[in-house]
Amino acid sequence: MGRMPTPCDFPFASHWHGELGMRQHYLDEGRGAPVLLLHGNPSWSYLWRRLVADLRADHRCIAPDHIGMGWSDRPRSSAYPYTALRRLADLEDLMDHLVGDKDAPKDGWTLVAHDWGGAIGMAWARRHPGRVARLVLLNTAAFPWPPGYRLPPVVDLIRRSPLVAAAAHRANAFVRASVRLGTVQPMPRSVRTAFTAPYRALRNREAIVRFVQDIPLSRQDPSWPLVSSAAAEETEHLRHLPTFIGWGDQDPVFTPAIAREWQRRLPHAHIEHYPDAGHYVLEDAHERLVPAIRTFLTANPPAPGPTGRKP
Repeated sequence: MGRMPTPCDFPFASHWHGELGMRQHYLDEGRGAPVLLLHGNPSWSYLWRRLVADLRADHRCIAPDHIGMGWSDRPRSSAYPYTALRRLADLEDLMDHLVGDKDAPKDGWTLVAHDWGGAIGMAWARRHPGRVARLVLLNTAAFPWPPGYRLPPVVDLIRRSPLVAAAAHRANAFVRASVRLGTVQPMPRSVRTAFTAPYRALRNREAIVRFVQDIPLSRQDPSWPLVSSAAAEETEHLRHLPTFIGWGDQDPVFTPAIAREWQRRLPHAHIEHYPDAGHYVLEDAHERLVPAIRTFLTANPPAPGPTGRKP
């Protein structure tokens, strides 16, 4: 795909990995302890701009765009299965590339996850015990939905109905709704423009609806293994890790009930609620949340070992 105009508040160099047509775009900023930042749907690495700007002074921040999103390539679904399991494979490949070719350390990573980034990132952490040293979880999930949970009706319709999904795709409805309803305080127009820029053209939106259709609710769903009870139990080895949970309470999808489930599973975690913030908690509450994450990381340094540096 062609290079998109760079938002004025996104002063980061672009990197790509993979073959033409399947290239994954990522940020690689700073030096120090490595941080992996995984976005969800329908955002992209722009979500992390304020956190990366703060952390890159003493951390190496890696923030990929999922295939089909942000500045990554947009293969047709005939060539690329838009499932979370495939995105986990993409992450495996990118991390192998960073460690093998870009002098990134194998261990000592801080995983920062939002939305779908939690299920994908925690699945990667389960596969690689010892590689993740700290967790930062923002309005995300990586386990079966709690009893009684229901998706918002519109999201459920897109997930279940091909006709509704097709209409949402044509109208760019999911992206437009996310920037209007994902925050409590209205996004400035420049920020809305930046979040939606990758998805203006019809051909660039396939990943958005596919992500919604892939939401796992039962064992019949392709991505259920990422959140199944068995997978959640495998996360036991992560229970001892220093964990920060930052939660925008005005989120219609990742409700406070999801935050309570994280607390049940990770009882040692430090959690901060932001009652006046929505799904994009880093937009509504960045002036409080970014310093809180910085304070948490400073108070919980990773174990001594190699740190990330760029050649």
